[in-house]
Amino acid sequence: MACAIIFLTVKVCLMKKSAKEISAELHRIINGDTNGMIGISSRDKDMRSLADDINKRLKEVRDEQLRYELGNTELKTAITNISHDLRTPLTAICGYLDIMQKNSAPEKQERYLAIIRERADMMKQLTEELFSYSVIATGDTDMEREEVFVNQLLAESISSFYPALKSRGIEPRIELTEQRILRSVNKASLSRVFSNLLNNAVKYSDGDLHITLSDSGIITFANRAEELSAIDVEQLFDRFYTVEAAHHSTGLGLSIARTLVERMGGKINAEYSGGQLIISIGL
Repeated sequence: MACAIIFLTVKVCLMKKSAKEISAELHRIINGDTNGMIGISSRDKDMRSLADDINKRLKEVRDEQLRYELGNTELKTAITNISHDLRTPLTAICGYLDIMQKNSAPEKQERYLAIIRERADMMKQLTEELFSYSVIATGDTDMEREEVFVNQLLAESISSFYPALKSRGIEPRIELTEQRILRSVNKASLSRVFSNLLNNAVKYSDGDLHITLSDSGIITFANRAEELSAIDVEQLFDRFYTVEAAHHSTGLGLSIARTLVERMGGKINAEYSGGQLIISIGL
């Protein structure tokens, strides 16, 4: 009986010591070394399990804090970039309106109005892209699905972008399988994905564009883009990310495309090889 009492007394003392160690370590980590881990001298498996569990929770808190800090930095940078992108055309509009007030020559006013219209369209495009992203990012993950003939939808999207591609001197090379590729997707969302990728090609292409749809349903958009780098390509799908070559863009187009593809259960990837940007979609 005496041995049992002694054993329990020693065990309680050791557990109290471990509890004090955990408390001290937790205090040290919270108030100082935020990357530290709780360590205890006790060999008791329950106390060590408790310390391990607290360490796991601390790691989760650190990861969440890091995501918050990165997101906060990203948001601040995005606000700065977007403010600049909106302010530039707005300043031009105000400037040309002032000039028009001082110069009443019809031919000059017509030219100024054309410039104002172009800048206003630029602002409209930027704000619409922001609005679309906010709707998509906060919307429900469930989408209405239907059987979509991917070949036809892709061909229609390319046709609608043909004038924009031609204006950049881009003659697309198109290879679509003759097999009917049917997928259960949201038609409007998939159409938006194709539009965003084509718009991306208009921005980045060095004059070429190769679009393929394989027998297995893999869709690829490939074009030369010497101004990009492998690092740029790794970040193309990040929110608000833009490269210097992408003027008048919020950097949301490819982020929207990725969000929509993933919500439809697909995958979208980008790679950079031999100066060529290749974006592939699997649904």
